[in-house]
Amino acid sequence: MNISLTQITQQIIMTLSTFYSIFNDAAQPWQLGFQDSAAPAYTGLVSLHNTIGFYLIIISLAVFWVFFSIIKTYDSSYHPIAHKYLTHGTVLELIWTITPAFILMFVAFPSFRLLYLMDYPI
Repeated sequence: MNISLTQITQQIIMTLSTFYSIFNDAAQPWQLGFQDSAAPAYTGLVSLHNTIGFYLIIISLAVFWVFFSIIKTYDSSYHPIAHKYLTHGTVLELIWTITPAFILMFVAFPSFRLLYLMDYPI
């Protein structure tokens, strides 16, 4: 029985590809992401998770930027007198009350859409 080198190589490739395709949907050790989805609802959940994660990163960066700029700006050596209307005012109160409401709406609409789509099987 003569087996050529190309046949052996093809057999090895087929064996390895079969071996690796078995574990495509299983969790891997130290896996950081989600598993491959097997249903459209799970794909929607992963997409919603990524969307909320994006909003979370943007909000965190904005909050840290404001926090560190306030620390830098209101240092007592630069500004010994605090301005009353810079930290207390109707416009500022409206901004930090309405902004979280808009953020919650941006998160709520996709999550409600996904919730209602999961109620109806495909």
